[in-house]
Parts: sequence; C-alpha cells; structure tokens
Amino acid sequence: MRIFFPLFLLLLSSSFYFQACSGNISQGQASAGDSTQTVLHDTSKKVVHIYVALCDNKYQGIVPVPAGIGNGQSPATNLYWGCGFGVKTYFRKSSNWTLISTQSKNDTLLERLVFKHVSKNYYLVADAYNGKYIKTCTEDFIKSSAGLLNDTLHLANSVLGIGGHASLLAYIGHDGLMDFNLSGTYKNADGRKRSIIILACYSKTFFSPYLRDANVNPVVWTAGLMCPEAYTIHDAIEAYIAGESNESIRTRAARAYAKYQKCSEAAARRLLVTDWE
Repeated sequence: MRIFFPLFLLLLSSSFYFQACSGNISQGQASAGDSTQTVLHDTSKKVVHIYVALCDNKYQGIVPVPAGIGNGQSPATNLYWGCGFGVKTYFRKSSNWTLISTQSKNDTLLERLVFKHVSKNYYLVADAYNGKYIKTCTEDFIKSSAGLLNDTLHLANSVLGIGGHASLLAYIGHDGLMDFNLSGTYKNADGRKRSIIILACYSKTFFSPYLRDANVNPVVWTAGLMCPEAYTIHDAIEAYIAGESNESIRTRAARAYAKYQKCSEAAARRLLVTDWE
C-alpha cells in the first residue's frame, strides 16, 4: 500500500553453533543489563541494525493517518513496516537483499527480520517495535549508538553482533523526542565511533543532545519534517556498504527521497543533512 505525502502536507504536520570457518570472533556483553554473561560474535560479518517505531495514531503525537496503517500493534499493515514502502515490504522486494529469517518476539519488539546482502558480506537486522513503546525503541537505539546496549543474534552457522556491535545503526519512525524526554545519560562506553542514520522529523535537533557524548558519526539525519519510508534508508545503506563518504551517502538518500516524494533534489538535500555542522 502506497501512502504519498506531498511536501506541503509534511510542512503541516542460546545454542551456539560455531565452526572454525565462520570467521573472526569477538567477545562482548549480552546487553547493558547483563554484565556477567560473555558472548561471542563473528566480527567478519558486518551488520546494519534498524530500529523501527511503528506508526501509531493512539500512542504517538502524530497527525493521524488512516487507521489501518496507523495501528502500532499491527506490523503487517503498518505504514513503516508492512505497507508497500515500509521496511519489511520494501527490503523483501529489493533485488539487493534476501530475507533469511522472520521472528516474532514479544509485546514490545513485535517482529525481527534478518536479511543478507546478495553481494556484500553484510546482514541487515530490522526490528519492529510496538508503536506504544516508541520511548523504549528510541532509548534502545541511543544506547546501542553509545555502545551501552550490545547483543547477539544466533543464526544456523554463525552469531551476529547486533545493537552496539553493529557497524551501522538506524532509527525509523516518528520523532518521539518531540513529545517526551529521556532521563538517562548516554556517554560512549568503549571508545568506538558508530555510524548512525536517523530518519524522523527534525532528528538532528532532537537527538543530538542525547548523542553528543556517544561518539557517533551521524551519516544522515534531518533538519525538518519528513516521511521516513524505506526507499531513503535502502539507498543510504547501499552507499554505506559500498564504502562511500557521508556526503555521498547523503546524496544517494536525497535522490531517493526526491524521487518518491516528488520534490526537488535540492529540497531533499536541505532536509537530509550529514555530520554535526
């Protein structure tokens, strides 16, 4: 299902199967809340981890969308997940990615997808958070960006490092920080600089206070209102895994946004910005 947002409307609104051939292994903590369990993950396999806060008319401060696509408890029909330009549907249709795993999780994290890139040694993990728990989704993303929330994901023949172990982290959805504050501090835990993409309205303004001490590399974030559909993150990721510069990644993202939102590339570049300045 395609929802078009004209620019003027936006302005209004536990088994471990390790084999010797599987690659390099790194130790880490299971998560920020578990300081005792040591886990291993294969560092030769690069991961992009996307946190998606499902669109939710009831629990988020958004301009309401049609009920079916604005139900944050229904990933299959949600604007940012199951619709035609949602993360699940768009990446499933992409010729660059192969879906290898779909998992139902819990009431907070409703669904997790794992994709493998067809030509690069990259995996993409996409998490659909119940729209009611957008605050949890936001904080999990920020903690992971600072290396405070690290986790692993077990596949048949390998263990992926996700959360703070990922190479690139992204947030997709409503900018909940326009509606609530977070009480934690998010100072970088390990000296590692992680690359991030945040596709949400005014994300540079609202996320930067929480990420200043996290030592992140903001590849793409936003300076205005926007529609965070999946074509933008898809093309930005392609540029990232090709080893392109932040400015080049921004350009690829802006071209995709301009194409689907039917605005000029110049307008899309004003919206999609990079770095701290």
